[in-house]
Amino acid sequence: MADFTAKDVAALRQKTGAGMMDCKNALSETGGDQEKALELLKVKMGKKLGKLADREAAEGTVQSYIHATGKVGVLVEVDCNTDFVARNDDFIAFARDVAMHVAASPSVKYVNEEDVPQDEKDAELRVFVAQAEAEGKPENIREKIATGKLNKWLEEVVLVRQVHVNTDKHESKTIDQIRKDLSAKTGENVVVRRFQRFAVGE
Repeated sequence: MADFTAKDVAALRQKTGAGMMDCKNALSETGGDQEKALELLKVKMGKKLGKLADREAAEGTVQSYIHATGKVGVLVEVDCNTDFVARNDDFIAFARDVAMHVAASPSVKYVNEEDVPQDEKDAELRVFVAQAEAEGKPENIREKIATGKLNKWLEEVVLVRQVHVNTDKHESKTIDQIRKDLSAKTGENVVVRRFQRFAVGE
């Protein structure tokens, strides 16, 4: 039996982006030698070889959260590179945690800052500038004050910028920081794709 473990297979997979069986076979052929297995995969896969983070996140899971009152529910889609990780307990738990956070955050509207329409950001900025003017703030610092308020507003409406509601469990990390930790752990490109929040009467 070849001298390597499941961790060795995962490590090679993270370096190359190759499939689990391809990595396992390469390690089998090279007696568990990571460097030789890497060379072998380079020869076999050529330009296809690449970091998982560069690959399209075309696998994933849809998870839900229904509040105990039965009046708020959330569906969330979180994607990754492979079906293997899509079935991973940590991956599924992350998707559920995101759904729970969205349920507790009625102000969240977008996944990423790039999703916020520019005209909506411009409109908010104009309001904040007008507020600074109404408050009698000096003209030379109104823009700075307004930009700071806009940043605060983005934290309220953009999911990945928010600190997870379960601060104890997630050590006051933002959704994006938790996502990056999971991405590093799995070696895959983890993407919060979309969410939908439902609330009775809204």
